[in-house]
Amino acid sequence: MAFHLHRNAIMANSKRHIPSTTIIAALLAASLSAFASPRCDTCPRDSNGRIQRSASAIKDFKRTNPCPATGKSTGRCSGYVIDHVVPLKRGGADAAGNMQWQTKEAAKEKDRLE
Repeated sequence: MAFHLHRNAIMANSKRHIPSTTIIAALLAASLSAFASPRCDTCPRDSNGRIQRSASAIKDFKRTNPCPATGKSTGRCSGYVIDHVVPLKRGGADAAGNMQWQTKEAAKEKDRLE
């Protein structure tokens, strides 16, 4: 998706200056919302209302993608979390093919955007 919008075109409709960062943020938000799917209402839920996670999918992921910090396929992975590339709440599969290692800092940033 490409945006061919010049800042002067926006300013022509406005009496005040609009910072470039504001325009970029608005365009980014619009493009991300175009790809967002609705909340998954058909996903199986646990007793707390959260989407159920598959222990076997996590085990499969770890087996084929060892921890970046330790190189081990079992146990904890200090500084990393397993992230779903397409979030479960957006209809992503709880499968090894939809998982990736992500630093805890990057995960927090991604959670703010989702």
